[in-house]
Amino acid sequence: MKPFNDYINPVILELPPSGIRRFFDLVANTKGVISLGVGEPDFVTPWHVRESCFYALERGYTMYTSNFGTPELRKEITRFIQRSYGVDYEPLSEVLVTVGASEAVDLAMRTLLCPGDEVLVPEPSYVSYSPTVTMAGGVAVAVPTYVKDDFQLTVEALEKKVSPRTKMLILCYPNNPTGAIMTRPELEAIARFAEERDLIVLADEIYAELTYEGQHVCFAGLPGMRDRTVLINGLSKSHAMTGWRIGYVCGNKDFVAQMTKIHQYTILCAPIMGQMAALEALRNGDLEKSRMVNQYDQRRRFVVARFNQMGLTCFNPRGAFYAFPSITATGLSSDDFCEQLLAEEKVAVVPGTAFGASGEGFIRVSYASSMANLTAALDRIEAFVQRCKKRQAS
Repeated sequence: MKPFNDYINPVILELPPSGIRRFFDLVANTKGVISLGVGEPDFVTPWHVRESCFYALERGYTMYTSNFGTPELRKEITRFIQRSYGVDYEPLSEVLVTVGASEAVDLAMRTLLCPGDEVLVPEPSYVSYSPTVTMAGGVAVAVPTYVKDDFQLTVEALEKKVSPRTKMLILCYPNNPTGAIMTRPELEAIARFAEERDLIVLADEIYAELTYEGQHVCFAGLPGMRDRTVLINGLSKSHAMTGWRIGYVCGNKDFVAQMTKIHQYTILCAPIMGQMAALEALRNGDLEKSRMVNQYDQRRRFVVARFNQMGLTCFNPRGAFYAFPSITATGLSSDDFCEQLLAEEKVAVVPGTAFGASGEGFIRVSYASSMANLTAALDRIEAFVQRCKKRQAS
């Protein structure tokens, strides 16, 4: 028998593992760690949502649903999108319920990309975008964004990377990992670029409900963008439902129909219990959602202030639940900072390079953690930073 790697698809073999997961593994093997690395709400899913799942089980809802998802949930998703962002979708043909937003990203790539098609991926960005492009046979083209531009995507940056092979542009605002948002005029400029270049836009708006300054602008709601946009969202972040794995995609019915073919051959459907819980969250979850968002906002202000006070300049995140401070004052690379911080102070954060090369010099810190944890972790980080500065000076 040949070596096992000889049987593996070279594309998969050459794919680097997630930079986030590497730190998760390090944390798992270290006791007493405060982890600010996970992009997951620390709140338990609200009781009325959990109770709806229990009730569904009691009534015997344990079967498959339509590949698209239950009609009731799809209708509720369209009502939510319309009342929140003013965009209309036809629930039975333009909505697909997926196993988390990540599955929706993968479906969009595999449905739309042909071998060699290029996708513009703003960076720093969510770790899965470029690998899913590669696995779909496409070519991910990084478009760096910078703190001097508030980590916002500009047409000038896109013009430097676009080519005749470019088919798709990814947008993720509010952004993971920077917390940046974009205003309507800024997104309108991107929309004109997409139209002129005839690009499909994958708009991952999973953090839309976690916008603290200004109002979220749904890209599909901009003039001419509805049918050009594959809109992805879910309930993981907004309703503290990460483990339920309920996401969805809204888009032109022709796109959704083809995405559903891949979904039905690989996943069949999202779990019915999760869909019942998501229905309850969308119908009656606004109050709990607002309570969580208010607490994230308090933590955001606290974390940003603490980083600036300890001498790590911190970009002001206006959405999501991440801070993205610069660690260049310590003289360490992003990877070295995170590894040494974990070893010396038992605090886990994620190096900015996990989200692309332009993340060098930064770390991602999730503030979806209790104030007690954040306070203790930031005290430890401050002690570590002071030691780094002394080492530099000596």
